[in-house]
Amino acid sequence: MTDAAPERTARVVLVDDHRMFRTGVRAEIGRTDVTGIDVVGEADDVDSAVRVVAETRPDVVLLDVHLPGGGGVEVLRRSAGLMGEQGGVKFLALSVSDAAEDVIGVIRGGARGYVTKTITGTDLVNAIFRIADGDAVFSPRLAGFVLDAFAATDTPPVDEDLDRLTQREREVLRLIARGYAYKEIAKQLFISVKTVESHVSAVLRKLQLSNRHELTRWATARRLV
Repeated sequence: MTDAAPERTARVVLVDDHRMFRTGVRAEIGRTDVTGIDVVGEADDVDSAVRVVAETRPDVVLLDVHLPGGGGVEVLRRSAGLMGEQGGVKFLALSVSDAAEDVIGVIRGGARGYVTKTITGTDLVNAIFRIADGDAVFSPRLAGFVLDAFAATDTPPVDEDLDRLTQREREVLRLIARGYAYKEIAKQLFISVKTVESHVSAVLRKLQLSNRHELTRWATARRLV
């Protein structure tokens, strides 16, 4: 980072369910006198994200894709009234996931870009200002997912099997496919083990699968893991 005074500033909200990651990002970019980034709020789940964004009306929200309470797509859906091309809150997905389904999901939801957590602090600051200006920003490989999705038609391709699942069922599906135990999923999503079991049963029924091993293969084939 340069020590020169920034020419402009941007107000930012950090949304991620890992406190240590938020702390690291704030330390890396949240020095208004150096980077021009003013971190005006943080949130660790969908409800708190929607509330903080509505209260602070930042220029840009750095949004994780996988959050307790419905994920980044749910934050976008519930914040839709705050978004706009001119003067509205803009969202930049910042996630460890580089799965095509995650990228397309948040872009369909209204995010202006998607970068992975391997991004450098300098590049992230630049991405924030570009998003604030209305540009679209993607990590290089991820841009291809979006181009492929919109190349043949104005409407993104639909996975009929995946669309049968609710947002919460998709979250449970991903965690099961990643090898999480039911208790771990319950803790991650702030729901009971019994509710997790009900979601898994619903997913298996809707996808016509027999067990979690088949479910894992199904999710891996679609790059959802």
